[in-house]
Amino acid sequence: MSDSSETAAFGLPWSDLNDGLFYNDVVSASDSGLTLIEFYSGKHNNSAPLQGWLQRIQNGQITVDGVVVKDPDWILRVDSKLVYHRIPWKEPDAPYLLEVLHDDDDMIALNKPSGLQVLPGGLFQQRTVLKQLQWWANQQKSSLSSQGSHPVPVHRLGRGTSGILLCAKTKLAKTRLAAYFADGTSVIKANSNTNMELCTRKISKIYRALVNGILDKDKVIINQPIGIVRYPGVAKGLYVASSSGKPALSKVAVLHRDVQENHTLVQVEIQSGRPHQIRIHLAFIGHPLVGDPLYVVGGQPKSFDAELADETFEQDGGYQRPAKPVPGDCGYYLHAHKIELSHPTTNEVVKIIAPLPPVLKTQQEADEMNI
Repeated sequence: MSDSSETAAFGLPWSDLNDGLFYNDVVSASDSGLTLIEFYSGKHNNSAPLQGWLQRIQNGQITVDGVVVKDPDWILRVDSKLVYHRIPWKEPDAPYLLEVLHDDDDMIALNKPSGLQVLPGGLFQQRTVLKQLQWWANQQKSSLSSQGSHPVPVHRLGRGTSGILLCAKTKLAKTRLAAYFADGTSVIKANSNTNMELCTRKISKIYRALVNGILDKDKVIINQPIGIVRYPGVAKGLYVASSSGKPALSKVAVLHRDVQENHTLVQVEIQSGRPHQIRIHLAFIGHPLVGDPLYVVGGQPKSFDAELADETFEQDGGYQRPAKPVPGDCGYYLHAHKIELSHPTTNEVVKIIAPLPPVLKTQQEADEMNI
C-alpha cells in the first residue's frame, strides 16, 4: 500500500458551458396513443410546466426513434424510443481545486471546499467533485494498476459543507467503506433510559460548526429523528426534524463561547449520517448554524410557502428557481474536520485531518498557527 503524505491538490478549471444532458424513455403499452405533449407534461411534470414542455418540443429538443419531432400532437406508439436533450447551460460558480489529504492504492481522501457539489444534480451536472475525480483518474492511468482506478465518493457532504470526503478507488474499498457509513446509521439503539448510545464501529466522524446563540451545557447529545417532507424546488423532499423520521444521533461539545458575537464554536461527532443532520440537529435545539439560509430553530425550514406557478418557466423550459432557500444553498459554517477509520483492506487505523477554516478555529489554535 502506498501513501502520499505530502500535501497536493488537483483540479481542472470548469468550461463555460456544460455538455447538456440526454434523458431516455421507452413508450409503454399503457402510454401508447398519447400525444408527445401529453406524455412529457404528464410523465415529467416535475421537470417543466406544460408551456415549458411545449417550448422544448418546438425547439427540436426531442427525438422519436431518432427523428426530431416538433409537433406536440404527435401520436406515440408502443416501444418507441424518446430522447429529450437538455441544452448546455452555464452552471453556477463553484471552486474546482481539491486538496489531497490521504492517498493510497484503495482510497483517496479529499478536502472539499465549500460551494462544490459532490455528485451531479440540479443545476450542477459537471461542476462536481465526481467530475474532477474522473479527470484526475485519467491523468493517473499510466501509474495505476492494470485494473485501472475509478475513484468515487462513498458518502456525501452538503454543497456548503467543507472538509474530508472519502473516495474509493476499487470495488472492494467502495463496498467496505460504504458499509462503514451504513453501519453508522444501523447500530443506533436505545438504552434502558431511552437515550441513544454509541456502539463500536469502524469509522468516527468529527465536525466543527459555528452556531447562533450561547450553549449553556458543555456537552449535549441530540437524538432527534430526521424525516422527509414535501418542499417546493426539492423533488425528493426536504429533510427536517420529524418524530416519525429515522433515528439520528449527534454528540455536541462546546469549544468556545463568544458572548459578544452571540456565537458558539462546537465540535460534533455523528454516528448516523442522515442528510443535513448537523444543521437540522443544532437548529432543533435552538442553535442554527451561523449563516444557514434554510434551517431555523426547531430543525424546520424558514418557510414552506414557495409553490411555483405552472405558467412561469425559465429559458430552458424548466420551472423558475424557487425564491425560498434550498438545501444546496451555502453560507453556513460546517467543516468535516477529522475521520478515524479501519483501512478497507489492511484494517490499519487511519486518521485523517482536514485543516480548519479560520472562522472555525479556537483562539488557541489560531495563535499556534501564528507562532
